Amino acid sequence: MGQIQEFNDYRAKMNEVILGKENKVINRLFNLDTNTYAEGALNTRTKEMLGLVASMVLRCDDCIKYHLLKCHEQGLTTAEVYEIFAVANIVGGTIVIPHTRRGAEFWEELVNS
Repeated sequence: MGQIQEFNDYRAKMNEVILGKENKVINRLFNLDTNTYAEGALNTRTKEMLGLVASMVLRCDDCIKYHLLKCHEQGLTTAEVYEIFAVANIVGGTIVIPHTRRGAEFWEELVNS
């Protein structure tokens, strides 16, 4: 199983577990997250690019994978993704480089699947 399928399966499974507990605060947080990336004054493409930069600077590999998936769905090119990687590395510093490597690996799998 490739890392894309593994990531999607695990995320879906655990989201079901978490949301199934019906904790009002957690469910509202998940809903707020979903609504944050909906079309608004900024289009969803731009929001996903912002989410990717923020995730890289915060060094959250799961978040990076999620936003790379969404960027791929939005039709971003490899050149665009690497410019996002560049911004994240300038803002976050060299500590972001390992996350860039893992992000690049995940992006390669996305574009080659």
